[in-house]
Amino acid sequence: MAEWVRPLTVEFIGTFALIFMGAGSICVGGTLVSVGFAHGLAIGLMVAAGGHISGGAYNPAVTLGLVVGQKLSPLKGLAYVLVQLVGATVAAACLYALLPAELRDPSSLGTPSIAPGISSMRAMGIEIVLTFFLMYVIYGVAVDKRGPAMIAPLAIGLTITMDIFAMGPATGAAMNPARFLGPAIISNHYDNEWVYWLGPGIGAALAAIVYAYILIPPNRDAATAD
Repeated sequence: MAEWVRPLTVEFIGTFALIFMGAGSICVGGTLVSVGFAHGLAIGLMVAAGGHISGGAYNPAVTLGLVVGQKLSPLKGLAYVLVQLVGATVAAACLYALLPAELRDPSSLGTPSIAPGISSMRAMGIEIVLTFFLMYVIYGVAVDKRGPAMIAPLAIGLTITMDIFAMGPATGAAMNPARFLGPAIISNHYDNEWVYWLGPGIGAALAAIVYAYILIPPNRDAATAD
């Protein structure tokens, strides 16, 4: 239970909350501010509620960053990713069932998209930068024991809000393949899907390398998600 069932249950619930609240805020016509806070609050609160059980990744890219930094085993990382994708898809299916077509269809259930005039390569670069900062903050406040762990939920949630405020209009500021894939599956809207896999994955891996192998001193104990 402690090794698999409990952490996987937490990862499902946390990812469900992110997509239901985040994508849902877009579907109902939220402003940039309300959408940014819906995403940030969802993650911050879910980290506070379940981070001590699973590590509170709720994101395949963050999970990859934890694996790269050797804070999560590859096998458990794979299980996390699968559960996160399922949680995102179930949340999107609930939005589809609960919201009328006039709310859910115009935004493709809140599926992130690239703004006109921005190439897919530039969008990927934006997602790399945004996810780098997210992963960097996660390592700094939740993984590195020298960090201010007490404010980890607040810091992580505010990083997501910051990223959405800055670049939400450009790429949707997904930072999370599950945030794209769940709504995309239910709305059948897969435009530029690769951007939302590669961008967050690269950004999280780079931040993990910088923090886990450069900024954390050798032999320094760090909190793990195992």
